[in-house]
Amino acid sequence: MSIRSEKEAVVAELKQKLSSAKGAVLTDYRGLTVAQDTKLRRKLREAAVEYRVVKNTMTRLAASELGISELNQFLEGPTAIAFSEVDPVAPAKIIAQFSKDNKILEIKAGLVEGKVIDMEGVKALASLPPREVLLAKLCGTMQAPIVGMVNVLQGNIRNLVYALEAVRKSKESA
Repeated sequence: MSIRSEKEAVVAELKQKLSSAKGAVLTDYRGLTVAQDTKLRRKLREAAVEYRVVKNTMTRLAASELGISELNQFLEGPTAIAFSEVDPVAPAKIIAQFSKDNKILEIKAGLVEGKVIDMEGVKALASLPPREVLLAKLCGTMQAPIVGMVNVLQGNIRNLVYALEAVRKSKESA
């Protein structure tokens, strides 16, 4: 296998990973110790997130072929990418938390559903509550008007019952 075909295979694989990723985070891993890197990789693996060191030129080619050339401005220096095909928030949460604990790891940018976000966007994404909490809030918000309507309607029925009870008591005493 020639070097050119190997590089084409790497670009094709990166292209596939970038296109199928619901979420991805680009980092500058310079300065991490082996122990820190192992700890980060373990946390990412537990969340079904793939973490790879990538060549910037290969990533530029793959991003350009996918039409996400905005990613190119972040491809300077050593780069590693955390990909998740399942959860768009998982890479951002894990990387952001790890970079808080280990100031050496720098977040460069992110990719959510094919859209490039900067470092601040990645941090904002990481601060979102879990999906289940968001769904619960949504259900509560959708349920609130219905509960209010039920209470209003029950109030009318309750008042009617009180009025009938008052009429019954007045007839009994008379």
